[in-house]
Amino acid sequence: MTAAPASLLGGLEKNNLRQLALTALRRAITTGELAPGTHLVETELSEKLQISRGTLREAMRQLQQEGLISPGARGRLAVRHLDAADVHDIFQVRAALEGLAARMLSEQDDRDAVVRDLEDGIRHMEESAGGDLDERIEADLGFHQLLCSLTGNKTLLHSWKSLEGSIRMSVMYAGVGQALSNMSAHRHSSIVAAIKTGDALGATRAVEDHMRETAQILTGHDDGDMA
Repeated sequence: MTAAPASLLGGLEKNNLRQLALTALRRAITTGELAPGTHLVETELSEKLQISRGTLREAMRQLQQEGLISPGARGRLAVRHLDAADVHDIFQVRAALEGLAARMLSEQDDRDAVVRDLEDGIRHMEESAGGDLDERIEADLGFHQLLCSLTGNKTLLHSWKSLEGSIRMSVMYAGVGQALSNMSAHRHSSIVAAIKTGDALGATRAVEDHMRETAQILTGHDDGDMA
């Protein structure tokens, strides 16, 4: 019999409690331990995390800014619930940002180091395939963030990071099974292959195709169905 996974909401060490609480809550939401629509009760969470309610509120304010939680009835905070249109909107913006990143990397004269880093990112995804859900999510998001980071364009990277909370919510929209199928390393290889050959248009299209297909898999609808 497989043992139940350890809760991500266990007690925290005393150092940097706000950041630790933020990380624990973010991952609990991302992995579905705290499901969409779950009301966040301060007394319960502060007891589970073994932190003060003031520290918890600081972490929750950050999560609200990231788009992971939102106010509901009577101002009570709850884990954000996305609908299919939200998911498509998020992936359309990701396609624009990451497509731009792929084009910029493809147009660099010396792409060897960039390609090596991206290939390392894919290998990390392959190595994490046998790991837990949290590890696989981080490896997948790490590749996409790396794509933006390697451009050296700080505004582009900041724009991607500002969406990270919404991205985390969207990848789990259809549940664990669908999320994992989208995290397979081979689905990302065409992006790196196009960048390696310097095919800017092909790299942009590879990202756009990746995002469109992922959104369609998650929601069961293509963009035209959402109109």
